[in-house]
Amino acid sequence: MRADRQNVLVLSACQTLFGSCRSLLSATAPLVAYTIVDEKALATLPTSLIIVGTALSTIPAAMLMRRLGRRTGFIAGAAVGALAGAICLAATIAGDFWLFAAGTLLFGVCSGFAQLYRFAATDVAAPDYRGKAISLVLAGGVVAAFIGPELAKEGEHLMPIPFAGGYALLTGVSLLSVLALLFLNLPDSKRVRQDGPRRPLKVVMAQPVFIVSTLVATIAQGVMTLLMTATPIAMQECNHRFADTAFVIEWHIFAMFAPGFFTGLLIARFGEIFMIQAGILIQLICVGVALSGTGVEEFWLSLLLLGLGWNFTFTAATTLIVHAYTPAERDATQGATNFIIYAFVAALSLSSGALVHYLGWMWVNLGALPLIVLSGAATLWHSGGPGRKRLAETPAE
Repeated sequence: MRADRQNVLVLSACQTLFGSCRSLLSATAPLVAYTIVDEKALATLPTSLIIVGTALSTIPAAMLMRRLGRRTGFIAGAAVGALAGAICLAATIAGDFWLFAAGTLLFGVCSGFAQLYRFAATDVAAPDYRGKAISLVLAGGVVAAFIGPELAKEGEHLMPIPFAGGYALLTGVSLLSVLALLFLNLPDSKRVRQDGPRRPLKVVMAQPVFIVSTLVATIAQGVMTLLMTATPIAMQECNHRFADTAFVIEWHIFAMFAPGFFTGLLIARFGEIFMIQAGILIQLICVGVALSGTGVEEFWLSLLLLGLGWNFTFTAATTLIVHAYTPAERDATQGATNFIIYAFVAALSLSSGALVHYLGWMWVNLGALPLIVLSGAATLWHSGGPGRKRLAETPAE
C-alpha cells in the first residue's frame, strides 16, 4: 500500500473513533444537562462548551504539532478525550452540572486536535489524491454515525444512573484512538514547514480565497451545530422517545460522512464552488422540511438533509482553502481557520438552548436562514470576482 493511502486509512480510523465519541455526546449531553440543571435554558451549555474547547485549542494544537509532529499531537489529543470521558462519567453519577460542563469543555480540547485529521490528510496525499483523501477521512464518520448513538443507547441503562455507562464507553473508545495513532507513519515535514516563502498571516487571510472558503466553512459548521444541538431538546419537548432522538442523530451523522466516499470525486469533476452551492441549496431545503412539522419523520428528514448539505459545503470549502497558503504557512493558516470556525460556532451554539427553550424549534430554523443566504452570496461573488484569479496564483503545492 502506498504510504499516503496507509496514513489516510489510519486517519480515517481515528476519525471514526473520535466521531463515535462526538456523536455519543451530541445525543446525550443536552438530555443529561436538562435533567441535572435547574435553569433549563442552560441545557445546551455543555454541548456548546465542546465547541468552545475546540475554538480555544485549535491554534495551540496546530502550534504543538508544528513543534512535536502530527502523531504526538494527535496522541495527546486522544488522551485528553479519555480524561474528558472519565470526568463526564463522574459528573453524571454525582449529578454535578458544572463538573459535567467541565468534562465536555475538555472533550472540546480533544476535538481541537481531531479537527486537524482532515488537514493531515492533505499533507500526506499527492496533489491528485488530496480531495479524495479529505473526503475519505471525513467518511470515517460513517461508521461513527451508528456506533456513537448505539453506544449512547447501550449506556443509557448500563449503570444505575441513566447515560453514565455511555461515558465509560466514551473513555474506552478514546483510548482505542491512542492505539490506532501508533500506526500513523508521517514523513518528517519539519524542514518543509520551515523553508520556503512565508507571508504574514494577515496577508494570507486577506486573500479572497481565504475569506470565502473560511466564511463558507464557518457558516456550514455553525448552521449544522445550531440545529443539531437543539434537536434533542426539541424532540424531548415534543414528547418523542430517546430511541427516536438517537435514530435521528444516527442518520444525521451518517448523512454528514457517508457522501465522503464520493464527494472528493464530485469536487474534482464539478469544482469547489459548484459543490458549495449544491450544499447550500440542500441546507435551505432542510430548513423548509423542519418548518413543515415536528413529527419524527420531519426531524429525521431535515437532519438527514442538514448532514448532506454540511458534507458538500464543508468538504468543498476545506479543499478550496488549501490554495490559500504555501507549505511554510500551513500551520498558522490552518490554526487561524479552525479558530475562526469554532469561535463563531461556539457563540452560535451557546444561543441554541435559549432559542429552543424560549422561542421554539421554528425560530431556531428561521434564525439559520440569513446565515445560509450570506454563504450563498459569498460563493456567487467568488465565482465571478477576483477570488478565482487569486486562487490560481496561490497553489498550496
